[in-house]
Amino acid sequence: MHSPPTDSSGGPNDLVVEIIETLETCGLEDDAYQLHDYVDVDALEQLVSSSDGDITVQFTVEGIPLEVSLDGVDVIVEDESECVDE
Repeated sequence: MHSPPTDSSGGPNDLVVEIIETLETCGLEDDAYQLHDYVDVDALEQLVSSSDGDITVQFTVEGIPLEVSLDGVDVIVEDESECVDE
């Protein structure tokens, strides 16, 4: 995996890294999917950052349901057998 840029702008690269790290926590290898097939990260970043904090966006990558908000990226857990982002 590539290293993220060293700037701390909180931009799309940070969101991509956070999504990938969350998926890896659930055991999904970064070469098992193409993130752009599931979500437009630039549009997602613009949507979330332009909100007043009351918006969440949900999408699924390789069977792992995610929720993105200003607070970060979380795994949507419906039962205890699913991955839990700690």
